[in-house]
Amino acid sequence: MRSAILFPGQGAQFRGMGADVFGRYPGLTRFACDLLEYDLVALCLDDPDGLLSQTRYTQPALYTVNALHTFERVRREDRPADCYLGHSLGEYNALLAAGVFDFETGLKLVKKRGELMAAASGGGMTAVLHTTASRLDEILAQDGIDGIDVAGYNTDEQIVVAGPAGPLSALHAALQRRKIRFAPLRVSAPFHSRYMASARAEFEEHLRKFTFAEPDVDVIANVTGRPYEKGSVVSTLSAQLVEPVRWTDSVRHLLSADPATECEEVGGKSLLRMVEKIRAATPPSLPDPRT
Repeated sequence: MRSAILFPGQGAQFRGMGADVFGRYPGLTRFACDLLEYDLVALCLDDPDGLLSQTRYTQPALYTVNALHTFERVRREDRPADCYLGHSLGEYNALLAAGVFDFETGLKLVKKRGELMAAASGGGMTAVLHTTASRLDEILAQDGIDGIDVAGYNTDEQIVVAGPAGPLSALHAALQRRKIRFAPLRVSAPFHSRYMASARAEFEEHLRKFTFAEPDVDVIANVTGRPYEKGSVVSTLSAQLVEPVRWTDSVRHLLSADPATECEEVGGKSLLRMVEKIRAATPPSLPDPRT
């Protein structure tokens, strides 16, 4: 039976995270604090200034805690994974686990990513529940709402959208009229959409300062829902800022190789719940449409 390890992204942070691993890795923890130039341990454990939910702090903090949990798996000699997947920010932990870069490089990347995403403004994101992507397209067309991008396909019936405040408000009203549930996300900008194009350009320039190895095992990319291709790290990670997280396609690709794939999530259960919904909605004989 194949195994896969899943890494959560922004939204999975919580006060007290890292309490079980900071003490085991004091050197790496101090290194992270020095590189970030703030007390990461205090931020994660106590969040005294209420900064943990802010993008520029969330992303390096969650990356670091996920990384320490990954190192802890290795220390315990847990079974190595046959595949890694990460949701948005979590993809950086997947790449770290697969040997594409070291801890320091990953931390420098997510620090810059968090700063660029935090600097963006003028819109937001919303999760639309119990609604397919095709039905959402119908609603947008029926009500003449322009400027909305799909930012994530979490399951077949949980779609995340992004856009400026005006179109998002119009979409919220359209969903309310149809009694469709939705949840605005606590983010400062329309991430994973066309509106992050300027951030993408700057981040791609930053990515080109680093050298990346090829993954030791498959890492399924959010942008394509398929394993990373050779030499594609820079283009894929920069595109991730403006493309939707294709989590449903990613999980279906994973299950196409082995429907019984055993999945483990680092630090939570939210991604596992998505996997089980996708697994339940996927006929066992359904081939991967992308192969």
